[in-house]
Order: sequence, then structure tokens, then C-alpha cells
Amino acid sequence: MINVMLVGNPNTGKTTLFNSLTGANEKTGNWHGVTVTEKARVYQFKEEQIRLIDLPGIYSLSSLSFEEKVARDYIYKNLQDIVINICDASNLRRNLYLTLSLLELGLKVILVVNQIDKKPMQKCDYLKLSNLLGVKIIHLNAGDRNACQEINRAIVNFQEEREYALHYVRKIDLQKVSRFDFGEKNSRYYKIKTLEDDEYVKEKFKINEMFNFCDEIAKIRYDYIDDVLKDSIVSNGKVQGKSKLDGLFLNKILAFPVFLGILASVFYITFFSVGRWLSDLLALTIEKLIFSPLSCGLISLFGQGSWITNLFCDGVFGGAGAILAFLPQVGLLFLFLSILEDSGYLARIAFLFDDILSKVGLSGKAIYTLLMGFGCSTSAVLTSRNMEDEKSKMKTALLTPYMSCSAKFPIYTVLGGAFFGANNIWVVLGLYLLGVIIALLISFIFEKTYLKSQKQSFILEFPSYRMTSIKSAVKVLWKNIKLFISRVGGIIIAMNVIVWLLSNFTISFKYVPNGKGQSMLETFGRLLAPMFIPLGFGSWALVASLIAGLVAKEVIVSSIAMFNNVPPGEIASSILSLSAVASFASASSVLSFLVFCLLYMPCFATISVLNKEIGRKWTAISVLIEFVVAYICAFVVYSISSACEIFGVTRVVLLLLAMFTIIISVVVIFKKLKKRRCPYGKNCLKECNKK
Repeated sequence: MINVMLVGNPNTGKTTLFNSLTGANEKTGNWHGVTVTEKARVYQFKEEQIRLIDLPGIYSLSSLSFEEKVARDYIYKNLQDIVINICDASNLRRNLYLTLSLLELGLKVILVVNQIDKKPMQKCDYLKLSNLLGVKIIHLNAGDRNACQEINRAIVNFQEEREYALHYVRKIDLQKVSRFDFGEKNSRYYKIKTLEDDEYVKEKFKINEMFNFCDEIAKIRYDYIDDVLKDSIVSNGKVQGKSKLDGLFLNKILAFPVFLGILASVFYITFFSVGRWLSDLLALTIEKLIFSPLSCGLISLFGQGSWITNLFCDGVFGGAGAILAFLPQVGLLFLFLSILEDSGYLARIAFLFDDILSKVGLSGKAIYTLLMGFGCSTSAVLTSRNMEDEKSKMKTALLTPYMSCSAKFPIYTVLGGAFFGANNIWVVLGLYLLGVIIALLISFIFEKTYLKSQKQSFILEFPSYRMTSIKSAVKVLWKNIKLFISRVGGIIIAMNVIVWLLSNFTISFKYVPNGKGQSMLETFGRLLAPMFIPLGFGSWALVASLIAGLVAKEVIVSSIAMFNNVPPGEIASSILSLSAVASFASASSVLSFLVFCLLYMPCFATISVLNKEIGRKWTAISVLIEFVVAYICAFVVYSISSACEIFGVTRVVLLLLAMFTIIISVVVIFKKLKKRRCPYGKNCLKECNKK
């Protein structure tokens, strides 16, 4: 078996190449942090078996963040493996810096130049570049599986007689570290790294001196790269890395309004036009073609009121139908996010939020984790490990559940659509923004109290704007649909069955269908219901659905439907009737319920991952804070919304504005008095009398 490492800078197409070579379907993205651990896959080429390892993106072998250390450590432990070093054709100058480090280490390197853009900003004579560097170069598009066969041939027929052109090393004064014993193997490389004050190498050889030649050596490398590229690159006359679209998307005034407009458009198409129509169609199809025939068959076998019939019709079919009805909307959302990601726009969003995040103690890297939180909090928490600062990692992981994950979409659509109609788009957008604002506020509080972050480095690059291929979009869409269906087929249906059992049997396990007795879940719900009366939803059914939502947030919708005997096929098409019987007193109580669903405790899967990443203590603190924050926010929203319904929006807004003005005035006066305070403090009179 031939072992091969896939190494390169972030955003050069490593994972795309990994998928093309192995036939895998790993996550790809236009930012670093998508791959946070090594991924391995064995595949066959002719008579050879090749084991390909996709390593996280790195800029050099002197690593800082978690994922960079993962890549560095793997490389050092597997020096005999062949290395596929992938570079982006539009960023060769920066990418080749890592290439030189790999060559200095004496690795078996095959250089792959990924031509992502069809119209490159520069043309290169790759044969000439290959001769200048002394390394084999393959130029292709990483997404083209046929073209990637050339890489497989190069792996199988790899020859080691090439001599790398590293004559620039002569300009580095290695005599400064000649007194240290580095052994015979790779001694030149270790000497260079020692001069660069590389922590890993200095710790390995027990060296405590400081040399501070990092900048000087970096300049020598870049000068060499410039000379090599000068001889092999022909520019097209365009300014590399610039785009006219950035004048709009990165404009100081227009950037955020444009972002909110794009987000609102995505939500509208997903939840209120195309997505809504597709959901209604799918719900009707499922009910007519699948659930109705199955229900009729069960009734003929066990009778109309049999607990077995009700178990399958309400528990199993109801759970699956409630979630499958929203499959088109979830699929559309993931499709749009994939398009925005592949286009290069989401990397610009990271740039826009970097300044805001730095003010609340987060690195710009946190934006990737938070954005992934809009898809799934569980997988997003895992990416927080790429923070180089431990406290920033903890804060990023703690904030992720405040992002509205895709599992909450059905809740917003069903309940919000019933009471707010077409205006629900603003409710949904407001919920998303509320989650972000609350997360930033909590991060700010942590930064000023227990989790003050250290200053962190953040390297951000802008990929070229590009169109998403239909093939890539379909693959991403299909992968997310499969994941969604697998969740329906597993934990969600299982939980729905458990909820059905708890809601149809008493504590003495007596069958009490259709509210003919007090079930176990109703008993528990009634105990907790008074706690939620101040929030506007004191119904035991709603409280019980929140409990069920701890397993999976999607279950909240199906639980409400089951408690109120709503047929699975009518969940998407008859949302008004579903909401009307859900014991909501008014639109204010619905809004309060939605805010609570947004902010209260995450699902058990996310809690489990948090426990592994940040420890049991901080996970418990996180869950407690989320519940308290959800309760307070829901209470405030319900109070203000109810006041608007009673006294009118204008009066309430003026009252809030007056209160805000008073608070600001008090804060300003307090600051003025604090500045005028005598510098001698308690000894004021004594010191002033001396003066």
C-alpha cells in the first residue's frame, strides 16, 4: 500500500481533490477550518492500493492553531510518505512558501497546481517552473476526476532521483546553530527551524536560546519565490485578488444592508414561496400515497381505536410526516448556503464580522464556527477546536447554540406562519439576528469577567468569485437531504414514539387516548407549566413539547401536532388549525414561545459534544445560562409585545425610548463623576490638606 499525504494552504482545493481521487463526499468550503482533523481513505488504482490522508490546511510547518498542529504532527511522524502539495494557481507566491518548507524537510513531493478559475489572472509555464524548483508539477482542476488520474500515475511511478533546487539555503547562516547536535537526518532543516525559533524543533532538541531570524529567512524564501515566478509567470494585466464586486460587498456603508438583503431573500424563497409550495406538495403526496393506505391497513387489522393503530398512525407516521414535510425547505436552505459558500461570498462575511468579533474577545476564525451553527450546532462545536487560544475556543463553543440551527426552521414556519402570515419573514430574520446579538453580548460579558482572550493571529484570504457547478450543488444538496432523512429514520421517530407513549399512558401505564385521562407527559407538563405562565404559554402541551425538543428540536412541531391530534399530512398545509389548538392566547405568546425555542437548551447531541470539547463544568454552566437567558428574553419580548397590543405600538416605543434616554443619562453622569473623583481616594482630605 502506498501512503500519501494531501498538504496545502487553506482554500486551495485539498478536500475537493481528496473527493475526486477517492470518490468520497467530504465537506468542502471556501474557508479554512472545514477540515479540522486528518481524514483517510483507501482506493485502488490499477494494481496498487493507495491510502490518501487529507490533512487540515496549513501555511507553514511552524504551527499555531489546533488544525495546523494536527497537520504538522502527522507530517513529522510520516516522513516516508509521498506528499501531494496542492497550490492555488491564483496564489502561487503565498502557497509556494509551504512548498519550500516541505522540500527543505526532504519529503517526496508532487506539486499539484489547482486551476480553480476558468479565466486565470496569470498564465504560467509549469514545465519551466518544474525545472526551476526541481519538483514534478501537475496542473489541473481538482474537481475533474479524469484529470486527476495523472496524479495517481505520478504516485505509482514516483521517482526519487530529482534534486530539489534549494540553493537559496546558502544565504542562511547555519553556522550560528552548528554547535547543536541535530543528528544526520534532516539536520539542515532543523537548523533552519531553530533559527526561526520554531517551538516544536527547539523543544525536540532541548534548545532554550532565542535567535529571531524568522523574518530574515522568510524574506530569503520569498525573494527566491519571486525570482522563480518572474521567470515562469506571465501576467494578464489584472490586479490579482481584486474584484469589482468587492466594491459592493465590502463597502463600509452598503456591506451589512446587502448581507441582510441576501439573507432575507434566501429566507423568503425557502420559507414563503418556492419552499412553502414544495412542502405543501410533499406533505399532500406523503399523506395520500403513503400514510393513508398504511393507516387504513392498520385500522382493518387492529380496529379504529386500538393503541397499536394509534401508535403507528400518530407516533411513527406523525413523527416522520411532520419532519419530511419540511424537507424541501431544509434542502433549499442548504442549497443556497452552498452557493454562497462556493461563490466566495461567505469569506467576505468573515472579513466583515472580524472587527465586531474582536471587540467581544473572539478571533475572526470564530465566524466559521458560528456560521456553521446555522446548519447544525453539533458539528459546528467541533470546528471551535481550531482556535489557538483556549479561552476563545471555549467562548466560541459556548456561543454556537445561540445560532438558530436548521432543526428550528419547522418551528418558525408552522407557528410563525399561522399568526404572522407573510410578515413571518421578518419574524424569522429577527430571530436569527436576536440569536447573534445575544451571543455577542454573552461573549462580551465573558471577555470582561472569566474568559478574557489573548491576542490571536487571524489570516484571512479572499477566494476569487466563482459560479457553483450544478454537480457540486447537487452533491451538497443530496448529502444534506440524506443526513436529514437519516435523522428522521432514527432518533426523531424514536423520540416521537416515546413522546406518544408518555402522552397516551398514565403513570400506572393505563391507556388514555385523546385526552381521556391524565398521561405521564401531561402530569409532568402540568407541574412545570406554571413556571411559563409569565412567558405567555402556560399550556402543559407546549411545555411537554419543549422537553421533547431536548432530544431534537424538530420534535417540537411533531409533538405539538400529536398532542392536538393533527394528521401528519396537515402539518404544513393546515398550520392555522395546528396553532389555534396549541393553547396560544395571542400572537405575543407565539412570539415569546419562538424566542424561548431559539435560546433555550440545545439538543442532547450538542450537549454531549460540548462536554467533550470544553468539559463538564462549563457545559453545565452553558446550559444553565442558556435557560436563564431564554427565560428573560422571552419574558421581555412577551411583555413588550403584549403592551403593544394593549396600548399601541407608538406609545410603547416612546416609553421605551424615554427609559433608554434616562439610562444613558445616568451612565453619562456616573462616568463624569468618576472622572472627577479625587485621585487620593479614601485619603482625600488628608492629602488635600497637605497640599
